[in-house]
Amino acid sequence: MKRISLLLLPFIIFSCQAQKNPNDLILQDEVKNYTLESVADGIQNPWGMAWLPDGTLLVTEKSGILYQIKNGVKTEIKNVPAVYNRGQGGLLDIAVHPDYAKNGWIYITYASTEGEGEGGNTKLIRTKLLDGALTQIESLYKCGPNTTKGQHFGSRIVFDKAGYLYFSAGERGEHFVNPQDITRDNGKIYRLNDDGSIPKDNPFVGQKNAKEAIYTYGNRNPQGLAINPITGDVWEHEHGPKGGDEINIIKKAANYGWAVVTYGIDYDGTSISSETVKPGIEDPIYYWVPSIAPSGMAFVTSDRYPDWKGHLLVGSLKFQYLELVKLNGNEIIGRQKIATDVGRLRNVAQGPDGYIYIGVEGKGILKIIPN
Repeated sequence: MKRISLLLLPFIIFSCQAQKNPNDLILQDEVKNYTLESVADGIQNPWGMAWLPDGTLLVTEKSGILYQIKNGVKTEIKNVPAVYNRGQGGLLDIAVHPDYAKNGWIYITYASTEGEGEGGNTKLIRTKLLDGALTQIESLYKCGPNTTKGQHFGSRIVFDKAGYLYFSAGERGEHFVNPQDITRDNGKIYRLNDDGSIPKDNPFVGQKNAKEAIYTYGNRNPQGLAINPITGDVWEHEHGPKGGDEINIIKKAANYGWAVVTYGIDYDGTSISSETVKPGIEDPIYYWVPSIAPSGMAFVTSDRYPDWKGHLLVGSLKFQYLELVKLNGNEIIGRQKIATDVGRLRNVAQGPDGYIYIGVEGKGILKIIPN
């Protein structure tokens, strides 16, 4: 037994060392100056949230149900496309067009069986809502090929200030195949015009066999996208393996490194890459070790939360709290817990009323009301 322990000792030491962030910020305890109010219950996995101009809240449930919540009443929307509900796949994000009041377009990502191969992969559609049902459904992008693997579908949607649409798709568990190859889907963030066409200035337009919708690559499983309200930049966070969750600022044609570099290790404790930095690969502006399993991302612009305004909110699935990521420009200078032990926090968004809403697995949608 002693011999086995001594043989394992270097492995244990390596694993522990790999799971430390030498530049980490102390996670401050929450200051509970708010209450949580239930907006909608009975939603097992509230993935995406978006508001219509009349205040109606749309919520995706991963199993394939789309809800609308209006005047406190929750109803199911009809004619939602069938989803590939497996592992991390299902009905994912939802966003409304910036000019929704004029054109009525709603955008949805979900795991779809459409296309080549068994299983599913991430798909983007746009649609309209009429009389409680989806109508005029248009397919804008479908990642391929399909696979029966259950991990890493992404997916979030965001519009930038110029009206371009960005959406993310995880690498589908093929970390040595997809993320670094621009001729393949997955492990990417895509940029499209609002009708699904490819902008002429996308970075890989005209390159042989390239997926021209790609804007960035080398991403693992991005489940947070948000527009910085001051700079207009697209911010992203993504799951690392065991350690190494990242926050990145999205740059045209940038390679974010997965799986060539990583601050994490594999789930069995072995090394994925011995490198954390490398020329030509974009460094994250922050990384979490240990992983918090981030999901959902929102900048606070509301005057309702003076201590949070100007900072970033990120949900933690693993540790079951909302994290306030404090900013000084593009530098992360602090971290603080909010809603400790609330549950697996799947999404966070600021509503048009200025309140912060969170989606919690097994609970539904909660609103944070300052005292």
